[in-house]
Amino acid sequence: MSTTTTVPAGTTPGTASHVRPLAGPARADRPVPAPIPMGRLVAVEARKSFDTRSGLWLLAGIGILALLATAATILWAPDDQLTYEQFASAIGVPMAIILPIIAVLSVTAEWSQRNGLTTFTLVPRRSRVITAKLIVTVAVGVVSMLLAGAIGALGNVVGTAVAGTDLVWNVGVLELGGIILGNVLGMLVGFMLGVLLRSSPAAIVGYFVYSFVLPGLAELLAQTQGWFADLRPWVDFNFATTPLFNGAMTPAAWAHLGVTGAVWLALPLAVGLWAVLRSEVK
Repeated sequence: MSTTTTVPAGTTPGTASHVRPLAGPARADRPVPAPIPMGRLVAVEARKSFDTRSGLWLLAGIGILALLATAATILWAPDDQLTYEQFASAIGVPMAIILPIIAVLSVTAEWSQRNGLTTFTLVPRRSRVITAKLIVTVAVGVVSMLLAGAIGALGNVVGTAVAGTDLVWNVGVLELGGIILGNVLGMLVGFMLGVLLRSSPAAIVGYFVYSFVLPGLAELLAQTQGWFADLRPWVDFNFATTPLFNGAMTPAAWAHLGVTGAVWLALPLAVGLWAVLRSEVK
């Protein structure tokens, strides 16, 4: 069977560049899917933070350690020190350790457990994922501290009833707000290290060095060098957050917190976000 090719008039056979292709059926444009709502991203990130064994036990550890700290205060604290401030301080120590680790793992799991290959494929705009993680971090910090405050209040009632002393509520609303803000800032430091380093072991070690090694070195330097003692409130973020827990915030203390927070928290976080938005996910 022979085939015949129709060549338009005025066209030399063999010059295919002058042959116009036949028009095919028009293709309808696909509708652009709506972006995933931020509320759904926040719910997913919250579930991802606690649906693993480590996340679940860290969350349970907050309540367990708060109860143990309350019981220890009731058993061993002198009767004249059974105050709400004493219970809040006892509970705040384990909180300051566990909460930043939760913030670290919420970020680094995308790289250390290779979840990012799926996460950033489903949500290509990485900034939305990081924003959802930040919202979850702040929410966990606030809710955990409110829970700790409730446990401390219960311990204060039970402890004074057992000891037969008067109830002392010596932590006001502003002081409680300062404690919550201080712990949220601690969580943001863990979040910043997770974004900057993107490795769970490195970020956790970095947080413990920052929170427990550097303050001791800064205190030693302040005791031996007068110039650093005067400069310390402007360069030591840990030192600048101390008035939040003591209820001694003044305009100067807020200025110290703003300057040191910009240097130790905001600037490294901006660098980490820049790297996250541009790095290759493997």
